[in-house]
Amino acid sequence: MSILILGAVIIDLVVGDPRNIPHPVILIGKLISWCETVVRKITGKDLGLRILGLLLVLVVCGCTYLATWWLIWLAGRVHIYLAVAVHLWLLSTTLALKGLRQHAQAVADPLARGDVITARQKLALIVGRDTHHLDQREIIRGAVETVAENTVDGIISPLFYAFLGGAPLAMTYKAINTMDSMIGHKDERYRHLGWAAARLDDLVNYLPARLTAIFYLLLAVFTTGGLKNVARAIWYDAPKHPSPNSGIPEAAVAGALGVQLGGVNYYRGKISRRALMGEAKRPLTYHHIQQALDLTYAVTALAVASGVLVTYLVK
Repeated sequence: MSILILGAVIIDLVVGDPRNIPHPVILIGKLISWCETVVRKITGKDLGLRILGLLLVLVVCGCTYLATWWLIWLAGRVHIYLAVAVHLWLLSTTLALKGLRQHAQAVADPLARGDVITARQKLALIVGRDTHHLDQREIIRGAVETVAENTVDGIISPLFYAFLGGAPLAMTYKAINTMDSMIGHKDERYRHLGWAAARLDDLVNYLPARLTAIFYLLLAVFTTGGLKNVARAIWYDAPKHPSPNSGIPEAAVAGALGVQLGGVNYYRGKISRRALMGEAKRPLTYHHIQQALDLTYAVTALAVASGVLVTYLVK
């Protein structure tokens, strides 16, 4: 499995997600939408939505795991090398290394040219907050926070579950993460239907987020902020974040870069005040976006090395 995961990481780094190949997450999203439509036809009552919301999560997770396992098994019936190829491809689609870099650089490059308008447009593609009014500092903050948060959601968590259960478990994690993105909101429409998806997403990211904190601490001595600032930010600032997991990488990156993240965000015109992460020892510049990406790559390398080592020791 370690060799397959190493291969998947390399494939994602080099190839990413080609537009001409359907991504499994798109199919998962369609399944979630179909399930939501069915649920809303059955009931509109709060209790009913909560019960069927839990059932929706079980159905999507079960279908994702079984479909992934079946594809690999079916390929193995044809040839063992085909099964390996399918497994590699499926594993690579659960990772977001190249995609995260491309999206973050799409924000940083216009800022380097002084093109704030384009940077806002590119940021809007990767964040949920309103971006049309953001100045340069707030654009940079949004990009750095997104890179930090997606280090767990898009890389470390999929790797964690890949080492535990290969592509079927890693893809099931992606299904959970996709459900949280689609229906795990606290607004009036999804408060009851999406509660199970949101709670499960918090649960499955709990250990990976804390492992990520350890990786950031190991790297801290090589960063501008140093070990003391990274440790302080994780310990004191991360718990202030509304998410039990997202605050950890955001605080770690803030401490490592010696900048301050968090503050006021707007979602559909409504204000949302986020706790401040780290200390503003340096002003945010577009260079910090690349530095956050560099940290993500270093954390990924530590995660893969740790997974390979643990797998070897267990055997």
